[in-house]
Amino acid sequence: MIGERLRIARRKAGFSLRDLSERMDGRISHNAIAKYERNEMEPTSAALIALSRALDVPIEFFAAPLDVRLGEIEFRKKSGTSAKDRALVEATVLEHVERYLLVEEILELDSAACKMPFEKRTVRSFDEVEQLARDARSEWNLGNAPISDVVELLEEHGIKVMLLDLPDSVSGLTCLVQRNNGPDVPVIVVNKTFTVERIRFTLLHELGHRLMEVDGIHEEKAAHRFASAFLMPADHLREVIGSHRHGFGVAELIVTKHLYRVAATALLVRFRDLGIISQEQAMAIFQTTARHWRRSEPQALPRTPGAECPQRFDRLCYRALAEGLISISKAADLLRKPVAAIAKKMNSDEPAEDSCQ
Repeated sequence: MIGERLRIARRKAGFSLRDLSERMDGRISHNAIAKYERNEMEPTSAALIALSRALDVPIEFFAAPLDVRLGEIEFRKKSGTSAKDRALVEATVLEHVERYLLVEEILELDSAACKMPFEKRTVRSFDEVEQLARDARSEWNLGNAPISDVVELLEEHGIKVMLLDLPDSVSGLTCLVQRNNGPDVPVIVVNKTFTVERIRFTLLHELGHRLMEVDGIHEEKAAHRFASAFLMPADHLREVIGSHRHGFGVAELIVTKHLYRVAATALLVRFRDLGIISQEQAMAIFQTTARHWRRSEPQALPRTPGAECPQRFDRLCYRALAEGLISISKAADLLRKPVAAIAKKMNSDEPAEDSCQ
């Protein structure tokens, strides 16, 4: 029991066994820590206090049984993602989701109320991917209009969304967190350092992975196509800019990217995929007007407070505190914030700090 939690806390902190031992000035050897993690040796009270301080977790963290574990996990990553990076991300996800499920349990909310549009389907062509995106929007009653906030949409449907300070090598991931008592919990994680445009696209790319199996087409390209079709429905886009175009001015492109809240390059690729412009036209634009847009987003969407930022977990914690279901110290533990900061927010009309900044 203690071993599993110690391993999670150590990996979340990004420490190797030797790193953790050195952080405690060698008072506990790395071999002893390894034995604790394998549950081959029970740490003393003094050792638990030292580990708690070194890992910056409350000592109670080690005592409770671990009720969740990672099941199916799919990283969207650059090549070369290290085992250490993966371990850090996985531990962070587990630790956060466990706190999320705990506050839902305290409030007697149905954590199982994930409303995926449908069971995973097999797609064999990009036309089928387009149809999958249309069906998903239809099942969620989204119509054809642009989506104002992807994070809010996913959270409304019971998908846990996390924006984390991920290693540069990790763009995002989708996973199922398995519970000892209850159904699996779908989680989508995205690197919070991304632009708003990229956060939105990556979240829906990961949703695509959750909704489809591919047969005969490139999996990552299919997930890209799903995200594009979900954010920029073909019929709506053609109504806005026309079915066939010979050229675009920068002003029109910028206005259109802000309408759909997507990256300018994603918009141009969508034009090409739908035949609104030809492959040759797309290449010409990328080699001239858009040649720097992959490195620097033109007129990027502003990071306004709360926009594309998961807020449900924080909201539930403050609700549980206001209703007297948890103490202020427990709220601070759940939110990983000082008690003084929690008390100030409960008694102040100042705008809440944006945790996604």
